[in-house]
Amino acid sequence: MEEEKRLIIIDSNALLHRAFHALPPLTNKKGEATGAVYGFLLILFKAIKDLQANYIVACFDTKAPTFRHEKFKEYKAQRPKTPDGIVSQISIIKEVLESFKIPIFAKEGFEADDLIATIAKKTEEKSEIYILSGDLDNLQLVNDKIKVYTLGKGIKDAVVYDTKRVISRFGVTPAQIIDFKALSGDTADNISGVPGIGKKTASELIQKFGNIKNLYSEISQGMANIKPRIKDLLIVHKKTALLSLDLVEMKKDVDIEFLLESCEFGKFNLKEVEDKLKALDFNTLINRLPLLLNR
Repeated sequence: MEEEKRLIIIDSNALLHRAFHALPPLTNKKGEATGAVYGFLLILFKAIKDLQANYIVACFDTKAPTFRHEKFKEYKAQRPKTPDGIVSQISIIKEVLESFKIPIFAKEGFEADDLIATIAKKTEEKSEIYILSGDLDNLQLVNDKIKVYTLGKGIKDAVVYDTKRVISRFGVTPAQIIDFKALSGDTADNISGVPGIGKKTASELIQKFGNIKNLYSEISQGMANIKPRIKDLLIVHKKTALLSLDLVEMKKDVDIEFLLESCEFGKFNLKEVEDKLKALDFNTLINRLPLLLNR
């Protein structure tokens, strides 16, 4: 019987950010900041064990503007500058991932989320997929084969989002998350949505009309039974709502060459990984390596 394939797709920048803010500052003997990398690996090791993953790939953002910036120049404009302590650790975590023989994907003009979506869609018929992330931007991808593995309050508690959990929390299906966010907005990405419409109202509207296009179709035909104030907001901000919808949807057809077979986990050189972790003073993680190889 063929072994079931379980693929972890790492939302690397988001996970690094989460680890950086969840743990106190940590440095190695050279004085290099390493806390975010340590937290990243703690979470990854836990996910590998919890999910019994046998395939892993990592996706990263690039510094270059994306196609979303071309559509909306203020995209992510209000986001604070990435702390230097995180920036300096991006190259370190990439080196560690390379020592584990975990393939890394990044492409100028696109976000890691777009690469995650593309890889997930390419492989959902071949494997069970878990997106390992520090945030919930990937919930729109959740279905019977794709789930999001994220964190609770710290980095020790894990939460797995399947379709049922998404509906329970947001009142909409994963496929409707883009419509929900296009109405309610996303402050982290400077996507305004429809000003004056919060998460509760957005959820109620999507539950009632299914999606934004149906909502505006009913409004244009004078058939939408909506409170006058809400209807006025939707009409006045229609252009913004449709732009927001375009911005929040992940691109699922980025031109990348991806082979699931190249992501099989466990074929790394143990001595090479140990040396890399020793240089970072991650001795406790070295002791956990046998658990990764004997799942």
